[in-house]
Amino acid sequence: MGCLGIGSGLTAGASSYYKLNIVDCNTNNLNKTPMKKVILTFFAFCVFALVSAQDKPMHEIHSAMLYNFIKYVQWPNEGDGGDFVVGVMGDDDVFNTLKQWYDGKPKGSKKYVIKKLSAAADAASCAVIYLGKGKSNQFEDIKGAIAGKPVLTITNGNGLAQKGSCINFKVIDGKLKFEMNQATFGSNNLKVSSQLSSMAIMI
Repeated sequence: MGCLGIGSGLTAGASSYYKLNIVDCNTNNLNKTPMKKVILTFFAFCVFALVSAQDKPMHEIHSAMLYNFIKYVQWPNEGDGGDFVVGVMGDDDVFNTLKQWYDGKPKGSKKYVIKKLSAAADAASCAVIYLGKGKSNQFEDIKGAIAGKPVLTITNGNGLAQKGSCINFKVIDGKLKFEMNQATFGSNNLKVSSQLSSMAIMI
């Protein structure tokens, strides 16, 4: 079983971001890990794991977690060049934050392109979709537009994981958590790390 933490740091451009720290909390595995790494990982977790939704604006937390989710997902065309398009609909604050922090940055042989979506049909050209609460009613249309395509959907709406979103944010007892629909990852031809899925509420 792992532990989830969100920490803060600075990019080269001095804009704030947050790191998703995933560590293995199974003490049976400690002997297999160099002690220095264990200590550093444990320290990072202790410092960052208690950050709550009240400490930073929610749109910044969602933006940073989205970026870190991507690191634990594999696309079938991972090694190809070109643009890695992250489409955003229904939350201008998330769009503006992602645009400021990540637009144009490298992702392996690709580069991030942050795009505001004006229609569900535009989702077909994206690798990742973030759908905010303001457009939750567009989810079924987006799901239809990306059918059969390797697209990671990240949503912020009640019941959207059950309806087929890959990852859906959910606040429980004042703490930000996320649901994961493993079947959707499979049908979208995406591979997700067990480190990430162990942090999720599985649907």
